[in-house]
Amino acid sequence: MKEIVLTDGEAVPVLGQGTWQMAEDASRRREEIEALRLGIDLGMSLVDTAEMYGEGAAEQLVGEAIAGRRDRVFLVSKVYPHNASHDGVIRACERSLKRLGTDRLDLYLLHWRGGVPLEDTVAGFEELRRSGKIRHWGVSNFDTGDMEELDQIEGGARCATNQVLYNVTRRGPEFDLLPWMADRRMPLMAYSPIEQGRLPWSGTLQAIGDKHGASRFQVALAWLLQRGGVIAIPKAGTLAHVRNNHRALEIKLDLEDLQAIDARFPPPDRKRPLEMI
Repeated sequence: MKEIVLTDGEAVPVLGQGTWQMAEDASRRREEIEALRLGIDLGMSLVDTAEMYGEGAAEQLVGEAIAGRRDRVFLVSKVYPHNASHDGVIRACERSLKRLGTDRLDLYLLHWRGGVPLEDTVAGFEELRRSGKIRHWGVSNFDTGDMEELDQIEGGARCATNQVLYNVTRRGPEFDLLPWMADRRMPLMAYSPIEQGRLPWSGTLQAIGDKHGASRFQVALAWLLQRGGVIAIPKAGTLAHVRNNHRALEIKLDLEDLQAIDARFPPPDRKRPLEMI
């Protein structure tokens, strides 16, 4: 598995697993758990979840999936903005740990920015870090201005990552956010890396896929994995889907492929507000 290094030097997989919209259909629970376990076995051992997903149900599902293999997993969860006060983030983390059946998170993120002062959230994160309940912390859905503000707060430079919407059809972060993070050697974590499957059925991506014996989804994921400085966390609820995502690691897009993608999905030439789903 190709790895990327966090700001403190720890290496994590560039391809992980998301869990948004998992644990919403009881009939699919066993298959979703098996899919997560297969992903871990294939080296996609970064597993991302959140207290928001199913109001804790996804965390419970992840906890069942990683039981007996916790030490093989880089476990990520996220806190609601309204729970992100100094004391609130500590209580929220403890609830997440209980649902996940573990004593620690490897990475804990502020899901998006709300009304709580960032200083309070960072102070709570730092207390959790010192107590050993989390190993790293970061943010999600922060634009460049938010990151600059965070960087000026005491302890803010310990931010490990920023998880945002980024894929071949939504390239806005490339204008200023990605460069800002790259200057600080901070990986960007890309959610919805294949636009939740809403990629064009035909055209450039499929033509490149035909060339490489791959699907348009695998091409889009391979493009992201070749960007550098990016961690991708696609969701896969079936064994076949997990294997298809993993196959993207083997696809090497050449210059012609990359130029064709740029022509079809041009990089930004100006600042764009950060998009969210």
